[in-house]
Amino acid sequence: MTLSRRHLLGGGGALSLSIFGPTSKALAALPALGDDPDPRLVRQALGALDRHRGAIRYRDVIGIVDFGRASHVPRFHILDLTNGWHRSHLVAHGRGSDPDHSGWVRRLSNAPGSAASSSGAYLVGDDYFGKHGRSRRLVGLDPENSNVEARRIVIHAARYVSPEIARGGKLGRSEGCFAVAQADIAQVLERLGPGRMIYAAKL
Repeated sequence: MTLSRRHLLGGGGALSLSIFGPTSKALAALPALGDDPDPRLVRQALGALDRHRGAIRYRDVIGIVDFGRASHVPRFHILDLTNGWHRSHLVAHGRGSDPDHSGWVRRLSNAPGSAASSSGAYLVGDDYFGKHGRSRRLVGLDPENSNVEARRIVIHAARYVSPEIARGGKLGRSEGCFAVAQADIAQVLERLGPGRMIYAAKL
């Protein structure tokens, strides 16, 4: 799918794509699609990308996780800022964010032991192989996710995330990690390589 420049800015908001230099010219003016990322969240993510420009080495592709949407909806948006292309994936939230397992994030937390998801900007780190197979480390860049490394919040695949499970109305829950489907992990890690940013929030 391709997003228009107008959609990225939420209909011409104050934030400019000039932070991306000439690559912003590639954002063709195509109609916005109903399952596109929320423009308000895109603006927040672009602001975070600008704010953390010293830490984010590669600014061509970003991940946006919309914790305001239910877990059975593809809400992990990978957005190519050079051409407006995006792909959305299922992603689980932490069980501490949804203690009743309703499928909705009730709270976000940075506290160790909370098993909750955290909001804020994340720097994508290096690969490693753990109990979930190929995974990728993350570094929290904001006060609300400063404990990410200590909490071992990462991107990994999980059996409790899949379109089949989503059809039941909700995914399983992680310990706060960004858990995606086994079928999606390779593409997610390929597009969100080390040095890029993920931004997560609940509006």
